[in-house]
Amino acid sequence: MQHFKTLSSYLDYLELPSPEHPMLSVFNSKGDGYLPCPRESSPPITNDCYSISLKKYVEGDLNYGRTKYDFANGALIFIAPRQVLQWDNSVVFEQKGFSINFHEDFLKGTELAHQIKKYGFFSYSVNEALHLSPKEEKQIESIVENIEIEYQNNQDVFSKEIIISQLNTLLKYANRFYERQFLHRKEIANDLLQQFNLHLNGYFESGQLQEKGIPSIEQIADKMSVSKRYLSDTLKKETGKTTTEHLQLLLIDEAKNILLQPSKSISEVAYELGFEYPPYFSRLFKKKEGISPTEFREKYKLN
Repeated sequence: MQHFKTLSSYLDYLELPSPEHPMLSVFNSKGDGYLPCPRESSPPITNDCYSISLKKYVEGDLNYGRTKYDFANGALIFIAPRQVLQWDNSVVFEQKGFSINFHEDFLKGTELAHQIKKYGFFSYSVNEALHLSPKEEKQIESIVENIEIEYQNNQDVFSKEIIISQLNTLLKYANRFYERQFLHRKEIANDLLQQFNLHLNGYFESGQLQEKGIPSIEQIADKMSVSKRYLSDTLKKETGKTTTEHLQLLLIDEAKNILLQPSKSISEVAYELGFEYPPYFSRLFKKKEGISPTEFREKYKLN
């Protein structure tokens, strides 16, 4: 896999002109000029830069898991350093839009260097883009125009501070839109929860729990073709429970069924559920149910 350490080498790969600043580039096209767009099918690459782009979808299908995204309006795409990128010629974007690319070192010594890592949308791939309404798009474009003016015209001792401030504002708006997007995605969240439950139930029924132990959230997300962060954010937003809590609830439900089999000891039940240490299982059960596994068995034992 090819990796680009500098902004210039990355832009050169995209066949774009060299940046006016060694660690920052701004492209803002109204329908002509340059804008990073997907190349023809290419091998995967990585780089050390952040990218914020507004692109408009033209043709082809762009899928996220089992969901097709509607790119009728603008879509903000966020890419963090060292994310794997790969383009496919079945996906085409308009030349109109903007793209801001900056090396991670550009943020060194600033508060934004720490804050930017807290924004969940930078951990997502392109198919988890933020969708903007026309009004939201105008808000973002006005900020980008301010960044572009500073980038092209001044470049004095104040430029970096001003640009960092504008980037910070842009990301705060993006975070607001990100929150709004989740509010309108209950159907997707419900589908994710259903997939999550189905996958785990299948895992239990196939005997993998005893063979491989409790699966990690990352393993579950990978099987569902979503990122761990996306799965966690979506379920937490819509259900109020983390993926770990959902996993624990399913384990406790499974435990209740097994505990009603009197031939198995509490330790055997714990091992069957993938717990390496039976006391941990007992503590978790009591925490969730208010009674110990032994008390549960006594309370609900079959006569």
